[in-house]
Amino acid sequence: MSSLYDLSCFAAGLAGNVFALALFLSPVPTFKRVLKAKSTEQFDGLPYLLSLLNCCICLWYGLPWVSDGGGRALVATVNGTGALFQLAYISLFIFYADSRTTRLKITGLLFLVVFAFALIAHASIALFDQPVRQLFVGSVSMASLVSMFASPLAVMGLVIRTECVEFMPFYLSISTFLMSASFAMYGLLLRDFFIYFPNGLGVILGAMQLVLYAYYSRRWKSSDSSAPLLA
Repeated sequence: MSSLYDLSCFAAGLAGNVFALALFLSPVPTFKRVLKAKSTEQFDGLPYLLSLLNCCICLWYGLPWVSDGGGRALVATVNGTGALFQLAYISLFIFYADSRTTRLKITGLLFLVVFAFALIAHASIALFDQPVRQLFVGSVSMASLVSMFASPLAVMGLVIRTECVEFMPFYLSISTFLMSASFAMYGLLLRDFFIYFPNGLGVILGAMQLVLYAYYSRRWKSSDSSAPLLA
């Protein structure tokens, strides 16, 4: 029974890692355009910085000296991978920024993100022992995840107003839904509220995006336009 349970946890977490990879690769079309134009144009680098902070916090939560009892290695691996992707995107954004002011702004915000994560990590080790440490980091990571999952609400509102799904691509919506469902199941199997609750919200929001896509895609005709910045 224990081996079946462990296998189920591993399968759910591994599926979440695979679907998350699709999300991490989603900005590639945008940066192909940036590389071709040698300019970031009107794209905003802030979502990548916020995603980096989110990945770092969730990576920290998945480490064994934070989450007592282990079993959360797949949380660490997926967020470690995500952090590397976000760093690559931010580096390209800084390199191809249109102005020195933008370059300095993004660089400054990057240092702020690093400082914020370092402060959270240091506070969790210096100020808290288990189980309070896990509660502290878990609460911060859950708040970060909820804010990330809620970010597409603005895009969903745009879809409803314009009756156009151009900026809510199907593969991003389905990847969000499947990743959230996988990690929600992973969290339920681990009985970890800080994993299954935010990802459960992600399932609901992902399903809402798919319903909107199914309804409005019939009215939308594709046209050449800019790729979305971030899901």
